[in-house]
Amino acid sequence: MADHYEVLGVSRDATQDEIKKAYRKLARQLHPDVNPGEEASERFKLVTHAYDVLGDEESRRRYDMGGDENGAGFGGFGGFGDIFETFFGAAGGGGRSARPRSRRERGEDALVRVDLDLGDVVFGAHRDIEVDTAVLCETCQGTCCQPGTSPVTCDVCGGSGHVQRQVRSLLGNVITTQPCGSCEGFGTRIESPCGGCAGQGRVRTRRTVSLDIPAGVETGLRLQLPGSGAVGRAGGPNGDLYVEVTVAPHAIYSRDGDDLLATLEVSMTDAILGTTTTIEGLDGEVDLEIRAGVQSGDVLTIAGRGITPLRGTQRGDLRVGVQVVTPTRLDSAQRKLIEDFAKKTKAPAPQLAQFHQGLFSKLRDRFRSR
Repeated sequence: MADHYEVLGVSRDATQDEIKKAYRKLARQLHPDVNPGEEASERFKLVTHAYDVLGDEESRRRYDMGGDENGAGFGGFGGFGDIFETFFGAAGGGGRSARPRSRRERGEDALVRVDLDLGDVVFGAHRDIEVDTAVLCETCQGTCCQPGTSPVTCDVCGGSGHVQRQVRSLLGNVITTQPCGSCEGFGTRIESPCGGCAGQGRVRTRRTVSLDIPAGVETGLRLQLPGSGAVGRAGGPNGDLYVEVTVAPHAIYSRDGDDLLATLEVSMTDAILGTTTTIEGLDGEVDLEIRAGVQSGDVLTIAGRGITPLRGTQRGDLRVGVQVVTPTRLDSAQRKLIEDFAKKTKAPAPQLAQFHQGLFSKLRDRFRSR
């Protein structure tokens, strides 16, 4: 077998770049589309095979050490992996070899996070989000080429993006199709890359994306904006943008599905006599009527003042649990009034009842029972 270095016309200490240049020069001279002679065709196969071995650092190392350039057993015939690659790769890749690889690729998806208040969840919110992503290069408009230039057809593969090589196996010599090493399978080469994007057709920058956040979202929910992610290489289609929502805890209100929960502290006298009051809801003031004799743990429900569901229009309720506050400091006159009241009402003595873990446990049971 001819020495691969001699076939390419380079020395044994040649750099990878020198080997690549030598291959390109010979391939331009010997390619069947340029030189259809049988002798040139055979030399082209030898040159291509030599480049396949020396163009890869690992296979070149094995070759220099006197080992099998194909990486495994049976002398110069290659291993079983090469046999399967030869037959199934050649047979399955025949259709694909006619088509060069496209430079245009779909862009990457992007993920950003947005923080919301519970009030934003009631009716939804609008946000302008800053996204650090790839956008189309304004200089070349995605062509990857310096303005005024365009990709040129690869003179090694003739624009097909693939080259053929002859591989020896246990079953004889087989022609396989491989991506062209000169143009990386694209079929064209960019000789004057765009200076604005270094030949990528896109640049990274920050841009603003307007987002309408629907009502009813909750922490962990991801909203998908198709086509708002990074633009693809060479002006390929955009990926998608995903917005992950985080809802900050509220100082007063908490959420239970589409309902809002809160606790209302009521004085002992208001609990006995009843009263009306106004509280500040998440979307304005709410009037509450506290009936006489209300007990700690009772729940006051205001229909339609909760959260608009994510996929619906009927708002949930605002549910307020009552906590009766017992005074702890009384002057003598106040104490005398309470003592007189106790004597007149003749309240029953304290008695055992079912154990509860406090007001919030009681409210939880009341909330869930509704």
